[in-house]
Amino acid sequence: MQLGSLRLQRLPSAHPGIAFAARAAAILIALLVAGVGVAISGMNPFELGGRVISASFGSSFGIEDLCVLVIPLILTGLAVAVGQQIGIWNIGAEGQFYAGAFAASAVGLFVPGPQWMVLILMFGAGFVGGMVWILVPTLARAYANVNELITTLLLNFVATLLVYYVSTGPWRDRSGMANSATPPLSAEVPSFWGIVHWGFPIAIGLAILVAAALAYSRWGYEVRLVGSNPSAARYVGIPVRKHLITVMLLSGGIAGLAGMLEIAGTVHRLQGGISNSFGYLGIMVAVLARGSPIGVIFSGALMAFILNSGIILQTQGLTTSVVLAITGFILFLTAIGDELSYYRVTRERA
Repeated sequence: MQLGSLRLQRLPSAHPGIAFAARAAAILIALLVAGVGVAISGMNPFELGGRVISASFGSSFGIEDLCVLVIPLILTGLAVAVGQQIGIWNIGAEGQFYAGAFAASAVGLFVPGPQWMVLILMFGAGFVGGMVWILVPTLARAYANVNELITTLLLNFVATLLVYYVSTGPWRDRSGMANSATPPLSAEVPSFWGIVHWGFPIAIGLAILVAAALAYSRWGYEVRLVGSNPSAARYVGIPVRKHLITVMLLSGGIAGLAGMLEIAGTVHRLQGGISNSFGYLGIMVAVLARGSPIGVIFSGALMAFILNSGIILQTQGLTTSVVLAITGFILFLTAIGDELSYYRVTRERA
């Protein structure tokens, strides 16, 4: 028997150890290249790296910052990952984030009542706001097969401009404390450790709950079957359209909940630019997690550390352009390393 030439073979899944090693190697290579660039600019990369690690993990305040930053990243990443389970790309998590923040702010500003009741209503309003914002793309995809990439993306701009309008116009704080934001909301998510509020365990718990539902429930099995083979799902009698609508509405609701937690737990008032591109970053979080709800927790934490490191580097004298270039390069190589972990070198038999 003769052995043939070598070739690359893509496997359906990657070994967890190999995937972790590939990502770690990709991040290390990106850091080395970035360090060379920083050294060429006349700065000490080791000193900068030490300051980043110290500022992020050397104090409770740094860890609290990371925990607060990871909350919207987990939820927007989870929103995109849920859609991936059924073959849908929800590019509109940014708009649904704003819609959830808008709806929750309406309750927090104009609905009277005890704080606990208003907070519960804000939770519901944030979730429903995200669902409403994805409703038209959902129905268009389910009944007319309109591509959700375009419809969800375009609605991002509408939601962003809507929030800018109300926060600088009809809902603007008339007291003069904040000219481009609303007054403080009447209810807020309480903190349990420093500035870290209860949105942190809610985000992690929701990711675990979604993962369990997808893995162990009949609904999850049918959703995964529809995502992998819609024709086979229709053949065995699974309601494909019903599951498509359910999953897309759930995806929008989770992104809306992220917006609600951001204003009720972190910012405490509605203002333009509140998202900080969390909806778009959630796409990258879901891609790095390979659509896994549990993986979203870890990829969200990685993204939070990268973003926080960028903020720290700017305080050390690096320009915004350099920081963005380093951040993008790290994410780019991480995605490549993750993809390469699915490939093996095999030898064809002659």
